[in-house]
Amino acid sequence: MPPWLEIGGLEPLERLVEAGGSVLVVIALVAMVLFSLALERVWYFRLTYRRARRALIARWAARQDHLSWSALTLREVWARELIGRLRRPLPWLKLLVALCPLLGLLGTVTGMIAVFDSLAMTDTSQARAMADGVARATLPTLTGMAVAVVGLLFTSRLEQIIRREDQRLHDRLARAVEDTDA
Repeated sequence: MPPWLEIGGLEPLERLVEAGGSVLVVIALVAMVLFSLALERVWYFRLTYRRARRALIARWAARQDHLSWSALTLREVWARELIGRLRRPLPWLKLLVALCPLLGLLGTVTGMIAVFDSLAMTDTSQARAMADGVARATLPTLTGMAVAVVGLLFTSRLEQIIRREDQRLHDRLARAVEDTDA
């Protein structure tokens, strides 16, 4: 047993790695990166983005010129930059979500090759051994699909939040001008 698994309480993890193979470890690492990025986006949205949005609105409201072409272009550039920072890790999240099922499929294929190889070596056709091997081989696909579904849910929710925030930012910038003009 590897030393990092001897800590205690990690026996289920050890059995999971033994059952799924090394590809399952790669899927777990991809899942950790995926969920770390997701957690970072939640953190960024709740803390940094909201402060930056308030600062942008205050900066826009403090300007004298709100109606010229250059002022409206500047407002659009500022808004796109802020929304762009919110959108920045989205391609990476989508890549990791797409990678998970493929890694699961890779784990299944390598597991099935191992099952057929061991059956060919033993020269027996035990249905129970084959069923056990097939069950072990499909575990990475199940894991990859589960991680991808959760990641897909988060990614689609983040896209929805970005669209809503884009509209909200433009509305608040327009209102900030109306409030200063009144």
